[in-house]
Amino acid sequence: MERFAATPGHVLFLNWRDTRNPEGGGSEVYVERIAAELIIRGFRVTLFCAAHRQAPTDEIDDAGIRLVRRGGRHTVYLWAALCYLAGTLGLGPLSRRHGGRPDILVDVCNGLPFLAPLWARRPVVKLIHHIHREQWPVVLPPWAARFGWWMESSFAVRVYRRCRHVTVSDATRQELTNLGVPADQVSVVHNGTPTLPATDAERAPFPLLVTLNRLVPHKRVEVALRAVAALADELPQLRLVVAGQGWWKGQLQQVANELDITDRVEFRGFVTEEEKAALLASAWVALTPSLKEGWGLTIVEAGSAGTPTVAYRAAGGVGEAVVDGRTGLLADDIDDYVAKVRILLQDAGMRQEMGAAARQHAATFTWQAAGSRFASLLRNAESPHPTRRGAPS
Repeated sequence: MERFAATPGHVLFLNWRDTRNPEGGGSEVYVERIAAELIIRGFRVTLFCAAHRQAPTDEIDDAGIRLVRRGGRHTVYLWAALCYLAGTLGLGPLSRRHGGRPDILVDVCNGLPFLAPLWARRPVVKLIHHIHREQWPVVLPPWAARFGWWMESSFAVRVYRRCRHVTVSDATRQELTNLGVPADQVSVVHNGTPTLPATDAERAPFPLLVTLNRLVPHKRVEVALRAVAALADELPQLRLVVAGQGWWKGQLQQVANELDITDRVEFRGFVTEEEKAALLASAWVALTPSLKEGWGLTIVEAGSAGTPTVAYRAAGGVGEAVVDGRTGLLADDIDDYVAKVRILLQDAGMRQEMGAAARQHAATFTWQAAGSRFASLLRNAESPHPTRRGAPS
């Protein structure tokens, strides 16, 4: 495979969402923080993502990232290919006229890939946070789940067989190799830990739990609710704040009502960075009951506030974001999850010791280091296509 220029001038990220999208999450934070670091290192960056009502179709953000928003939740993939191909003809938002012709593409795969190697004759890097094997049947009907898993585990592996893969944890790297991606084609670039705004908030005088999640089924916020219900008699002052928004909120409120804990649970909705900082600083324990996470950005955010987390051992990259027994606790099933939450709520010494260790652990992950590593990988990216003299690019 041909290796391209040492420093690609223009990077095009393809991602289904951006951070201003109401459904955006940790994947979007990662992409935009990496993009900002690339700009600092001399790259130009365009992010192509789905359109939504919270932002214009075209803009340049404060970091210098050009955002192009077209299509919707399901059509953004087609729009990306059409805009790219139109750009090769000098048309559309990715044309030379708009400064949009990329030197390299970063195809962000959140379950469904953009399949950029099929239509882009430029180097393509596949960025994947985690494998969705467990999530497909949770969020889709059986036939669609089978198709999604085939797409992710079989078809996409073949399409990207010549591409550099980047992921955010060793756990996902291992899952990719298990699917047949050669180990030497997979690189790990960890998340950095976002810097939370300064806050005067102090630990709550009563047992306070917090979960920061998009409210969708695979985040399993129900587990947090059931933990509150199970511990309510032992801890009469126990409270839970659910921070985040999503279409599953009504179902979660119904569960809270059925468990008779509505007076103990606050659905806070979207929180600003300042509100998040205060919430994490005041919480006793953070809960991440997700079915799967590539990394667990909210885990290290909680750690930076000195708050330990309880998560699931089998949930992918959380086993690296949480150092079990030192910065938080990992559980094997729901009964074990409740037991681990109980331990941390009842043992102040352990909670404080783990909180201090979590703060130190979170500080070891920086966006500067992640950006440098990502930039190095881009400089060494190779084309997934053989070069033919005179072939269009």
